Amino acid sequence: MSTANFKTWPQSAPRLVNVAAGRAAADLVIKGGTWVNVHTRECLENHDLAIADGRFAYCGPDANHCIGPDTEVIDAQGRYMIPGLCDGHMHIESGMLTPAEFTRAVIPHGTTSMFTDPHEIANVLGLAGVRLMHDEAMMQPINVFTQMPSCAPSAPGLETTGFEISADDVAEAMAWPGVIGLGEMMNFPGVVNGNPQMLAEIAATQNAGKTVGGHYASPDLGPAFHAYAAGGPADDHEGTCEADAIARTRQGMRHMMRLGSAWHDVESQITAVTEKGLDPRGFILCTDDSHSGTIVNEGHMNRVVRHAIECGCDPLIALQMATINTATHFGLERDIGSIAPGRRADVILTSDLKTLPIEQVIARGQTVARMGICEVECPHLDWPRHARSTVHMGPAKNADAFEISAPDGANSVRANVIGVVENQAPTKALKADLPVTNGLVETTGDICQIALVERHRATGGVVNGFVSGFGYSGKMAMASTVAHDSHHMIVVGTDREMMAAAANRLSDVGGGISVWKDGAELALVELPIAGLMSDEPAKDVARKADQMVQAMQDCGCTLNNAYMQHSLLALVVIPEIRISDLGLVDVTQFQLTPLFES
Repeated sequence: MSTANFKTWPQSAPRLVNVAAGRAAADLVIKGGTWVNVHTRECLENHDLAIADGRFAYCGPDANHCIGPDTEVIDAQGRYMIPGLCDGHMHIESGMLTPAEFTRAVIPHGTTSMFTDPHEIANVLGLAGVRLMHDEAMMQPINVFTQMPSCAPSAPGLETTGFEISADDVAEAMAWPGVIGLGEMMNFPGVVNGNPQMLAEIAATQNAGKTVGGHYASPDLGPAFHAYAAGGPADDHEGTCEADAIARTRQGMRHMMRLGSAWHDVESQITAVTEKGLDPRGFILCTDDSHSGTIVNEGHMNRVVRHAIECGCDPLIALQMATINTATHFGLERDIGSIAPGRRADVILTSDLKTLPIEQVIARGQTVARMGICEVECPHLDWPRHARSTVHMGPAKNADAFEISAPDGANSVRANVIGVVENQAPTKALKADLPVTNGLVETTGDICQIALVERHRATGGVVNGFVSGFGYSGKMAMASTVAHDSHHMIVVGTDREMMAAAANRLSDVGGGISVWKDGAELALVELPIAGLMSDEPAKDVARKADQMVQAMQDCGCTLNNAYMQHSLLALVVIPEIRISDLGLVDVTQFQLTPLFES
């Protein structure tokens, strides 16, 4: 049942009342389970759930009076009945999948609600791309809510995107069904400095009675942070330490702790609850960015909840952070996030609250997955041709495009280098002395070249720089059209010929990721939709992603989920240093910085 056809609580109330009173039969009754009540944080043994019109009608000790001749009955056999899991902040495009295939991938892991910010496609296709994501999301058998992207470009004046999002676009989207609020407000300097467009976007969201997503990627908790909180963002997921978590919740923001493919920020922050004793109602669990390999092989929100429990969190509190807390934050506590009368009947049957095996998933009263197998259709949108033709990088590249000339007469240079930090989104601003041969700067040790190839307007532009931390060796290159947030093409390599080959390959296939070594392509993940997503099944994309990860390792990389690090090298709103189509960006100062020191 699509979101568009699903009845509201008021529309279903007459039938729910009759079922609960025993005057009408339920569609489904789950008998003999342990009801995990996230409102009261207790486990109630030997309870039943009666469901009608995809909503809970009766939650109590005996639902026999709700059973009729056509009622489906499931024997829970004492298993825990927990609410379907909610991902409070995530980007579908990071899974390399369309909304339909992403949904199909996460349903078996117990995710029944997602709050998605499609700002990746907004940078490539603008408001029209957001609408395509929204429309496919509305077709799904689980709850996929859209947050209207706030920042394209993420940092005006420091990058050039395929399209720009305006305050008028935000105001228009607030009227779409399924739009739940504003996506993460990444231009935090704009908010802090009172930028009229940023404040107008926030105002349009607040005036519509919807939630403003936050993104404060700075360690500065002084007046700038307080100014950002005063601007209106209601949550934040960019914290990396306990102090960040405490500061945000003290300001009345909900703090989101993320465990994605590469962002491991739960363990360092959950101590605010487990040790400092802060009220857990102010905390939400999320994934932010999970690629298809992580989802298929490790899980989705079930993975995050298990991890929080492993970090010392009480299982019931961890579940609250992934259900009712999220629903409350977005103003949906009366509709999702718990097992209680009137709520959407999203429920998981599991035999253990700590290891959280997802044995059966019911969404809107329908069994959608059993023992890891999705049992429901996830409808696809007919993606238009213009969404499948977005890589326009101009003429084919050769090795010359990736040459970095030294200042006249220099035998060596002192360069600014992007330093990758394992399992974290921030980078380090490093400096390195690099040799010069025949007028060209060469790399040494762990340092590779990085290039941003403009791919939206066919300008042919290439910006070159240096990056450290991947551990690559030999003659290799890796190129990707997934490059948050502007999504130009990022090429990292040790050999300029290989860098050209990888870039040209992605131009030929319409986008994706390509890894080369010693003159041959080791792995290719085709992402033809906006250069960001595939409409192939998740298991097929995951298989290609696994080959990509192996190829990176074959090139010497040992970082955990280094692909996610690669994809964020152009994210000019997270410190300390990034690359854009305009040059090297010092994100601590929000200004361009030279590649070489004078």
